[in-house]
Amino acid sequence: MSPLPVFHVHLTGPRRIRAAGFTLVELLVAVAVFALLATASVTLLAHVLDQRAVVSAQSARLAQLQRTHALLGADLSQVALRSVRRADGSSQRSAFMAAPAGTGEGELFAFVRRGWANADGDPRASLQYVQYRVEDGRLLRSARQYLDGAVDGEPHLLLDGVRSARVAYFGHGQWSDGWDGGVGRLPDAVALELELERYGHVRQVFVLPGGGA
Repeated sequence: MSPLPVFHVHLTGPRRIRAAGFTLVELLVAVAVFALLATASVTLLAHVLDQRAVVSAQSARLAQLQRTHALLGADLSQVALRSVRRADGSSQRSAFMAAPAGTGEGELFAFVRRGWANADGDPRASLQYVQYRVEDGRLLRSARQYLDGAVDGEPHLLLDGVRSARVAYFGHGQWSDGWDGGVGRLPDAVALELELERYGHVRQVFVLPGGGA
């Protein structure tokens, strides 16, 4: 039997054999990169949530302002030329009660409006006496259950963050800070100027029906 051939392998240079897997240094680098990415993701998520809360609060505030404008417009567009009696039985001097010039707190204006819905068929008129006032930085609306000899009902919050309020009235061809048209005349238009914490100066103008009658 002939001997098995012998093969000789000659290495041309030093070679290093590496075991499968990661070295400790590579593992630490991977962990550090993952930690940085996780921190960045959490920071980004927190920022998005904060911005979402801010946008939500701003949207709610804007919706509140829009509802107030709509309610004011609905009330003033149906104002009636009618004076009422107070709880003590005395008559009001004007069909449209206006606050003195420059009033920032207390009553702004009060009047009788038409079109009070009566879905339950209660024994009452379709006329309603409403009052707008500013109290402790809040714009409030209250209404009476009955026109004459009744006290104001529980006020409802319309706007908060009201720094100041001013009302102007248009009649006799000009604007004025007060109104005393008596029982026979309504202003032609009402301008409500509010200084709000988040929106600054806001001016709203409402045209009244039959103000010049």
